[in-house]
Amino acid sequence: MTENRSVLIVDDEHDIRELLVLTLGRMGLRTDTAPNLTAARQMLGTVAYDLCLTDMRLPDGSGLELVAEISTRFPNTPVAVITAYGNVEAAVEALKAGAFDFVSKPVDIHMLRGLVKQALDLNERGHSQADDAGRLFGESEAMVALRRTISKVARSQAPVHISGESGTGKELVARTIHAQGSRAAGPFVPVNCGAIPAELMESEFFGHKKGSFTGAHADKPGLFQAADGGTLFLDEVAELPLPMQVKLLRAIQEKTIRPVGSSTEVNVDVRILSATHKDLATLIDQGSFRHDLYYRINVIGLQVPPLRERGGDMPLLSAAILQRLAQAMHRSTPALSPEALRALEGYAFPGNVRELENILERALAMAEGDTIQSEDLQLPRNGGVALAAGGAGTAAGQGAAARPGADPRTLSPYDTASSALPSYIEEIERAAIQQALQENRYNKTKTAAALGITFRALRYKLKKLGIE
Repeated sequence: MTENRSVLIVDDEHDIRELLVLTLGRMGLRTDTAPNLTAARQMLGTVAYDLCLTDMRLPDGSGLELVAEISTRFPNTPVAVITAYGNVEAAVEALKAGAFDFVSKPVDIHMLRGLVKQALDLNERGHSQADDAGRLFGESEAMVALRRTISKVARSQAPVHISGESGTGKELVARTIHAQGSRAAGPFVPVNCGAIPAELMESEFFGHKKGSFTGAHADKPGLFQAADGGTLFLDEVAELPLPMQVKLLRAIQEKTIRPVGSSTEVNVDVRILSATHKDLATLIDQGSFRHDLYYRINVIGLQVPPLRERGGDMPLLSAAILQRLAQAMHRSTPALSPEALRALEGYAFPGNVRELENILERALAMAEGDTIQSEDLQLPRNGGVALAAGGAGTAAGQGAAARPGADPRTLSPYDTASSALPSYIEEIERAAIQQALQENRYNKTKTAAALGITFRALRYKLKKLGIE
């Protein structure tokens, strides 16, 4: 850091201002101080600051007012808010208002230095990571809006909850937020919450000490420590059992963890991103997800659009996927025939981008020559309807799949028998599998081949869907 970096400190307590001036001065930063909003506004009008630290409660107003003003007038100036210890509601409100991060009183000097460094690193990075969002291909209105939102939330330290159907690319969105933010040089640690056995979950997240339980032969750091200085991505967060939700909430709020078998707590500096395809609001009503944890991880909510709502993106998206797959196979990139492209645009993709990748990978293996034909795609017969040309997509074909004989032009996803459920993909799978079984005289090997899945995957789906 250099002497020309400047920070505005806004606090009505003289001792706090002196502490911050001394700490930041030792970091090589120039500081100005203001005891209230009025003085802060005057200084902001004459000096371009690289960072602002403001108390929440000021004699002539709230620090939230200053956060909102700086976010509007000086969007490249991060603002960190100083809150009273344990005032989680105030911290969340500050983050929602656009604050970069918050620090609690009494101020922890070590945590403050880390916060300041991250905020200034963000400005130094500027727009150097703008191309990271290039992997989120598409020029549809939905994708342009998504990339714009990612650019905004990446500049914050606020927890982000990413929602969307299976296969839409929620982890890619999380990685892009990390890559464009101030923590890009730190680790990105993804964890599938549904893949960790409940009895091992606390040890996996917080680590353990040697001898703390049978099989603990050595100290082991947890996922929070592995992500220290970076981002912890909680995928399928809805799968966390309630006891673990309580412990996770405390770790997020206090920014400390206690390894299993340890008597002391460890400070951790982690940004939390989470994702699920389930409706957390519904799970809260059912009592299987804590409202206070939802409130804490959903400071910023981000919805990833399904592929059927990305009208016009298919040519660019499929070309990019084919290029990547071809490079991995060390072969030239094939083109899609006009008929193949029309077939893709006429399919509803219940599995979204992940399903598109699987279909194109199979087609790449099946195609003869440098052009993929429509028959190489082997699309399921219950293909649904085309992606909406204007981006306001529909999955009418999925409703038709769920109710054979219905007119796909007049149905929406909410016409299905399970309209109250957050997902209706199981109904589509059930209808497709049942039809394929009938067409192949209930020969499961042939049915799996017709559906483009393995025999083992078919057996799993038959059991899962209750199909005899």
